[in-house]
Amino acid sequence: MDMLYNSDTFSVMHLKGQDEGLEPARPDVPMLSRHGFEIVDKRSGKEVYLEGSWAELFQAHLRAWQENSPSQEEVEDTLAGYAELAQNPVVVH
Repeated sequence: MDMLYNSDTFSVMHLKGQDEGLEPARPDVPMLSRHGFEIVDKRSGKEVYLEGSWAELFQAHLRAWQENSPSQEEVEDTLAGYAELAQNPVVVH
């Protein structure tokens, strides 16, 4: 897991999977088959997990941000669009 972004409003984590060449540390512990991104909307206390084509679309945003250095407002606006998909409440263990 890698923290990609963290602000007062959002956090974004990249969860790596076997599709990125990772092998499970222990064979008896399940591992994600595909990578994905978790976006947490701290205002609503909800999160969304993006995988598959959604993850690829989000990864395209990340590449564009690396090239164009967007403002924090532009990043937050993009994350707010994805956060509209969030339905899962964040649960602290």
